[in-house]
Amino acid sequence: MLKLLSYPLSVIYYVFFGLALILIHPIQWLCFNFFGYQAHKKSVDFLQLCLMRCAHILGTRFSFNNPYNIDTNRPLIIVANHQSLHDIYPLTWYMRKYHPKFISKIELGKGIPSVSYNLRHGGAALIDRKNPRQSIPALMKFGEYIESTKRAAVIFPEGTRSKDGTPKSFQTKGLDILFKKVPSALVVPITINNSWKMLRYGKFPMGIGNHLKFTVHKPLELATFVDKQELINRIESTIKNHIEH
Repeated sequence: MLKLLSYPLSVIYYVFFGLALILIHPIQWLCFNFFGYQAHKKSVDFLQLCLMRCAHILGTRFSFNNPYNIDTNRPLIIVANHQSLHDIYPLTWYMRKYHPKFISKIELGKGIPSVSYNLRHGGAALIDRKNPRQSIPALMKFGEYIESTKRAAVIFPEGTRSKDGTPKSFQTKGLDILFKKVPSALVVPITINNSWKMLRYGKFPMGIGNHLKFTVHKPLELATFVDKQELINRIESTIKNHIEH
């Protein structure tokens, strides 16, 4: 019955989702080209809010639990598990005061209204995962940008999304580079639950009535860990221990 209901709701959802991307794209362009970074960021924040409102059409609820008063005047490395593209806009919205910037595959840098423009101009790292000669320098430059601007790098160390919520093993290369290039960072582990259920039937129809949960764990001082593998192991276990099965 729920799947049957999801067909008409998914059509409505995709119409509004697409309209949000198309209509906000020129607003982003105007903000970036005439008013600079801060105005562009506000337009991107507004896009995330619009995308969350679109998800409400599907009966989606969001909860974000962050009991920590995280300093906004220092760089962050946000580390999270990755379940679907529906991880991204709520995370961007709820962490907006930290200026989150994502590591994304290079293919997303063109062809998608609003999204591609923001990735190219908003401070993200676009990497070709099949080409280390491109991806490693791009990550190094990204880390230097995060360190100098005191913004937040967001990394999904699994490398790809988990289609059923079961976490994959963390890949450490990206984290290693960020740890070297953002030495003053505070590392913020975040567990994401139930995002994969939005795509439980595939891209159409959408899953409906889901409760997406984001849990921020205790931030860790990067500089206090001499053994960075110990830090990675701690982050991975913290995130995975809070994934709902």
